[in-house]
Amino acid sequence: MLYKNLQDKIKEIISQDVLTINNRLIAVCEILQKNIDYYDWVGFYFANHEEKTLHLKAFAGELTNHTVIPFGKGICGQVAVSNQNFVVEDVNVQDNYIACSIHVKAEIVIPLFKNGINVGQIDVDSNTADPFSENDERFLEWVNEQVATIL
Repeated sequence: MLYKNLQDKIKEIISQDVLTINNRLIAVCEILQKNIDYYDWVGFYFANHEEKTLHLKAFAGELTNHTVIPFGKGICGQVAVSNQNFVVEDVNVQDNYIACSIHVKAEIVIPLFKNGINVGQIDVDSNTADPFSENDERFLEWVNEQVATIL
């Protein structure tokens, strides 16, 4: 039921074309972070394919120094290269992990496609160990499909 309620709210946010795209992205991040108790940080990174970097455009949660991430570095950078979902149950066992906060225990990154091209991703950090399920993956894929409609 939680996902269904959030889907309705996200559709409403996405449809508010009086808001800038960035303001809608921030609102999506905020609604996810506030309504799913183990989504402690939610952000959208977008790719600069010429520079092979990801750039943080919108987020909800603690400030991060990681506003630009090279392709291949960290979980986000790996998703930029692989074009595949990446669920990390325990960040401490990942060799190629960029620590944003000492409190983060798990991370999920889902690529965002527009016209078949990986243009970015949604990144969710959790302070809870191993909280993400297949339901989170499907839901975040759906979120990205909605976001792609306004890009």
